[in-house]
Amino acid sequence: MSARHQRVVFILLGLAGLALACYLILSALGNNLSYFFSPSEVHAGQAPDNRTFRVGGMVRSGSIVRAQQDLSVRFVLTDFHQEIPVSYTGILPDLFAEGQGAIAQGRLNTEGVFLADEVLAKHDENYMPPEVAAALKAGEQARDHSGTNPQQAR
Repeated sequence: MSARHQRVVFILLGLAGLALACYLILSALGNNLSYFFSPSEVHAGQAPDNRTFRVGGMVRSGSIVRAQQDLSVRFVLTDFHQEIPVSYTGILPDLFAEGQGAIAQGRLNTEGVFLADEVLAKHDENYMPPEVAAALKAGEQARDHSGTNPQQAR
């Protein structure tokens, strides 16, 4: 094989190695992405079935139920149009409370309960995650157009 052919083979192998490295990096990043959905989007079936995702909204007043024997807690997240029940086992953030914004990361089970691995709460009175603010605004607009309130339906 001539020196020119060796150089071409070496360059092609280098490009193939670079392409493989890029694919592996992008694949790893794609598997670790956690997309945000509002309760309305989850009810509409837009959330993935077999992947971890985030759901956020306001913690509905009167919905927090703590277990007596362990650190399990159940609560409801709402975007003022739809609601989603959340189950979490662990220590909640200090700022987690009813009527406050929260984001839960986890998966949806077959019964429609969101099984959270992590719960995040807003960190001061003036801040709300942009995703939660947009979801709440969309939920309020949908509620205003439909004239229904999910808490009145209970």
